[in-house]
Amino acid sequence: MLMPHPAVLRALVDRYEAATASEPLDSAGGPGPEARDLEYTLCVSTGTRDVRAALETARRLLAASAPAPAAPAPAGSAATGPGPLAEPAGAAC
Repeated sequence: MLMPHPAVLRALVDRYEAATASEPLDSAGGPGPEARDLEYTLCVSTGTRDVRAALETARRLLAASAPAPAAPAPAGSAATGPGPLAEPAGAAC
């Protein structure tokens, strides 16, 4: 399976979370059109058929791609690095 670039995957998860939080439900009470499109894209990107599985896979892939924590810096030196990634939540493709 092809692996999605972590930055692309993070953007998809963030956009999906924003859409499910702000987009009105459709007439049947399901997710709106943007959330449905993002569900599909997350499923395709992660090789899954359910958005819950897609989000779990995305979390796993994002955690695996995160840089390892740096060893404590010796006294008197400055150490910087990226922060941890947030965890997403889910529905069905």
